[in-house]
Order: sequence, then C-alpha cells, then structure tokens
Amino acid sequence: MKKFTASLLWVKFFVCFILIILASPQMRAQLPVPLGTAGNFGVLAGSTVTNTGATVVTGDLGVSPGSAVTGFPPGIVTGTIHAADATAAQAQVDLTTAYNNAAGRSGATLVAADIGGTTITPGVYNAASSLGITGTVTLSGAGVYIFQIPTTLTTASSSAVVLAGGATAANIFWQVGSSATLGTSSVFYGNILAQASITETTGAVLNGKALARTGAVTLDTNTDTSPIGSGPGGTPAPSSLILVATGLACAVLYLGRERWLRRLRRI
Repeated sequence: MKKFTASLLWVKFFVCFILIILASPQMRAQLPVPLGTAGNFGVLAGSTVTNTGATVVTGDLGVSPGSAVTGFPPGIVTGTIHAADATAAQAQVDLTTAYNNAAGRSGATLVAADIGGTTITPGVYNAASSLGITGTVTLSGAGVYIFQIPTTLTTASSSAVVLAGGATAANIFWQVGSSATLGTSSVFYGNILAQASITETTGAVLNGKALARTGAVTLDTNTDTSPIGSGPGGTPAPSSLILVATGLACAVLYLGRERWLRRLRRI
C-alpha cells in the first residue's frame, strides 16, 4: 500500500509539473486576430472616407454600408476602391468578427492610461478606459500584441510606436471601443479595429490598417502602409520546451524504474 501511495504521489508531481510549464506565458503565446477579407484593406469605414492632401494608402480602400469616398485624387490608393459593394460589405462582416475576437481575448494585463515611455512585450493588454500615447512606446519581441481599449485611443503629436526585437505591424491589434485619433506627425504601428471612427491628423504615418466598423475614416496627408495578412503567432521559448522535455524524460525514467532496479539486482 505504501509503495502504491508513493507511486501515486510521484505521478501527481509530474502531472502538476507539466501543467505548470504549459500554463507559463511562453507556452500560452497568443495567435493573431483573424482579419479575413478585411485584411486586404488599408482603410475601411462604415459611413464615409474623407481625405485632404497627398495621402497614400497601400492596399484596398472601402466603405460599407455607407458609400461616400472623397479626396481620391489627390489621394492615391494602390489597390481598389470599394464603395458600398459586396466586397466592402463582406470586409465589414469579417471586421466585426475580428473586433469581437480581439475584445474577447482573456488574461489581459492592465496598462496605464498613457503608455508613452514604456516597453511592452507580446501579450494581451487592456486599459481601464481610454488609452493615450505621449512620446515613444516600444513594442519589443516577436509575437502577437492585442490592446483592448474600452473607449478612445489618442496619440499625441510627434509621438511614436517603435518596434524592436522582431515585433511586426501585422501582429499588433488595437481594439478600440469608440474612436481612434492619430496625432499630427505621429508614427503608429498596428491594425486599428475601431467601433466608431478613425482620424489620422496631418502628416500622421500608419504602418498598419485603419478599420472602422460604423463611423468614418478621416485622412489628411497621411502615409498608410498596410501589412499583408498577419504573421505567425509567438512560439514557445526554447527554455520552456527544454523544461517540458526534461519533465517527460523524468516521468519515463521513474515509471521504468522497477525494470532498471531488477536488472541491477541481477548484476
């Protein structure tokens, strides 16, 4: 009976060990938010798209269910303009799915109301209400970044999102509960999924997508470079894989201990 109890305790130990490793942040790396056909658009609005000046949008530009697109030219769209057509309508359906996907991610870490001056690693983050960026925020590390913002996203003039350590614009998602505003001459990375509207003020640079569900997208002499699709999600860190392998090896050795002991007794 004692031998059986000891064996059971060892089994429980190894099971707990594996579960702890699998629950670590490295092993729970987030997958990208699936954008569907909305991923083909550099700009997508619900009501109107309005532009002033020499804006350049990489990718398609669309609006649905609204139909008004103004300011192109002088603005340039490298893809196709879809105004109240079936393509834009489907993109809005896919945007809604993506928006809900991002909003529904669990395990978020609360961030300050202004994340300027900070360095953030891959993961899910949420704001208590609005989120601002003053100065520079650095997103460092390969993987997926998801920011859940209940109300507004506002970046200050000349502010910047800086990528480091393998972070890519395609894997950054800003889920905004109302509207987003990019400040004058600011530099921003990632895909903005806004419930209402998106405003890019004069000279703002967006390395990502401006996707608004119900409201307008307003542009003013901007450069919108749209990443295609989304890259792979984060992968488990090598150290975590080594720990898992070590744990499994120990479990195998323990479970086969009796056979080895019998062989040793024969020697």
